[in-house]
Amino acid sequence: MSRTASWSGLLQPWARNEHGQRVGHALADWRGADWPPPQRLEGRWCRLEALDAERHGPALFSSLHRETDGAGWTYLNQGPFPDQQDWARALAGFAARAHAHYYALVSAKTGLACGIASYLHVCAADGVLEIGGVHLSPEVRRSRAATEMFYLMLRQAFEQGFRRCEWRCDAHNEASARAALRLGFTFEALWRQRRVSKGRNRDAACFSMLDHEWPARRAALERWLAADNFDEAGQQRRSLAEFG
Repeated sequence: MSRTASWSGLLQPWARNEHGQRVGHALADWRGADWPPPQRLEGRWCRLEALDAERHGPALFSSLHRETDGAGWTYLNQGPFPDQQDWARALAGFAARAHAHYYALVSAKTGLACGIASYLHVCAADGVLEIGGVHLSPEVRRSRAATEMFYLMLRQAFEQGFRRCEWRCDAHNEASARAALRLGFTFEALWRQRRVSKGRNRDAACFSMLDHEWPARRAALERWLAADNFDEAGQQRRSLAEFG
């Protein structure tokens, strides 16, 4: 059996060069993706605003520290934070990171920031970025606003010409892995001993979504997010999986 047999089914279209070797297909018109993204993304259930420690910090501290046992921070590289001063410094550091862009998730219902998410490891030249650094308040998790947040970020990434969007998580973070698969990401690899986080080994699960896969994912997400897919109590009539 060929050593490449285990991943040959995942390979993108290929060609042979003048030496008869297999190579990736040519991208004659590739000029790179556009960067940076807009400062604000608008949805029906939420909006995303460029993270500002002064404007968003207090509401985020309150909403993200509502769980006093700290369980919501287990798989994140930092936190929980003891006070608003430490939190504000952390947010300022996030906003200043190179090759990244952080957003505050703002509820359309309350007008308050209730989560953070970011584009990470951005390489516009290759058209690759990651959606990560996600932390949502308990009341937003598994909500329409949370799904719409990911939809807005995915739509923006692919509209700006990115070819690949990644999703990485702690391999033990089952909720994050389920979310990636629900949104239409494909599991690619387990990166063993990827890093040390909070004094523990961290194996990373890596997922991806490609530009040519996005149209079908977009259609499913838009059908799920439509107002008529929810009853008067806000419960979904059909699951995202039912839309393909």
